[in-house]
Amino acid sequence: MQIRVAAYGVVLDNGRILLAHWNQNGAEGWTLPGGGLEFGEHPVDAAVREIAEETGYTASVDRLLGIDTIAIPAVSRFDGSGVPMQALRIIYRASVVGGALASERDGSTDEAAWFDVDDLASVHTVDLVSVGIRLAREAPADGRL
Repeated sequence: MQIRVAAYGVVLDNGRILLAHWNQNGAEGWTLPGGGLEFGEHPVDAAVREIAEETGYTASVDRLLGIDTIAIPAVSRFDGSGVPMQALRIIYRASVVGGALASERDGSTDEAAWFDVDDLASVHTVDLVSVGIRLAREAPADGRL
């Protein structure tokens, strides 16, 4: 079994959420900006790096929202490895502090965009988006990282 640890940001602004379009190995869907940790990288640093790579924005990580996990059977892996994987997903609340919206080049995502949270039912999102929104709604208003 493989284990993948990744960090993601829930970036909300005036009823909108920032998402990245994941498009890899024939699978696709809108997801939270984020991704796998590099060797020795702190999860907060990974979230900031991945948000910048996938959306063009510089972000600050405001607080830990929660940790989610998903087990992916070998037959469901998109990379064809034939090995099951458990993904450990560290989810933060993050804010844009600079930069400009831009899509990632030569990565696992190919577009970044803002969506009205209330309109997400009509958008093809991966399950991580609903997990992130749920955690953000459950988070105490005064909690900080």
